[in-house]
Amino acid sequence: MDFNFTEEQIAIRDTAKDFAENEIAPSSVERDIKAEFPFEIVKKMGEYGFMGMMVPPEWGGAGFDTISYVLAMEEISKVDASVGVIMSVNNSLVCYGIEKWGTEEQKERFLKPLAAGQLLGCFCLSEPEAGSDATQQRTIAEKDGDYFILNGIKNWITNGKNADVYFVMAATDKEKGYKGISTFLIDKDTPGLDTGVKEDKLGIRSSDTCSVSFTNLKVHKDQVLGSEGMGFKIAMETLNGGRIGIASQALGIAQASLEAAVKYSKQRKAFNAPISNLQAIQFKLSDMATNVDAARMLTLKSAYLKDQHKPYHKEAAMAKLLASKVAVNNALEAIQVHGGYGYVREYLVERYLRDAKITEIYEGTSEIQRIVISRELLRD
Repeated sequence: MDFNFTEEQIAIRDTAKDFAENEIAPSSVERDIKAEFPFEIVKKMGEYGFMGMMVPPEWGGAGFDTISYVLAMEEISKVDASVGVIMSVNNSLVCYGIEKWGTEEQKERFLKPLAAGQLLGCFCLSEPEAGSDATQQRTIAEKDGDYFILNGIKNWITNGKNADVYFVMAATDKEKGYKGISTFLIDKDTPGLDTGVKEDKLGIRSSDTCSVSFTNLKVHKDQVLGSEGMGFKIAMETLNGGRIGIASQALGIAQASLEAAVKYSKQRKAFNAPISNLQAIQFKLSDMATNVDAARMLTLKSAYLKDQHKPYHKEAAMAKLLASKVAVNNALEAIQVHGGYGYVREYLVERYLRDAKITEIYEGTSEIQRIVISRELLRD
């Protein structure tokens, strides 16, 4: 077992770190307060190859491995988790799905510009009545000659307001249940597609989240991804990779919280000495460091298995489950180390906590991750 990164992986990590500190950090606080989408940053991320990291160069991507993606995601999310989730959705969900199941024509039309960062994608699965139970799709796609007519609504769609390509799950045959769900690739300008009001969120406020509705939307059969009835399979397999992305995002938040707590503990004095001299503080920092490293090892393991084309969905679920918990706990502990200062915007740790909580919810709640893990453990 080799714990050393390759020269290329280190270079990618360092590039992401420099980009985050120089391009993202200067506007992160203001964008969080105003809930502003980072248009220029996302554009530059595309130029750096961060929006299609694992897509082969022939399809517009950077052609890197999943470990490189994890390293870059952690560095980006350490500075701004909002930017991290925008990057994660485009990479892990949209690009991955089209690369794996798309036709040559679909890859040329959708994947190339998405991977190059010229277009932005969003993943439309959740609905008002279909959250953790994604089988209960009420968005309907009825066959009409060479077209399908879509009607329905999707909830909690990251990038929903600013996406160019909508990766949509809809029921094409209600009688078949989850085996009657199909996936569609839909352009933003298609008549009948509308976005709702941008959600006013607790955290990751610089990323846009909204509902997306379809009213008699007409989409050609050539825009079905895979084949009819594959939608649920596509969604679940895509989410497996997405969990690696969110685990990486959570790692970034957890690491940022640790670094902030260490730095503050050396500066803040109590009883005529830095509070880092206090055993109570030392124990907190030790636990924070140990937990984030454990989560990082799980995340890298799942990325390694994915790169080796081995089963990784249990490990991805474990990584997301642990990393999201560590992100929340580390942010709470960082606030505790900061005392009253941790509760105000002047110090970043309050934002880390607000950003961390969603990692326990989206792309499968922590409860769903436990179901995925237990099923594998109990499988005959």
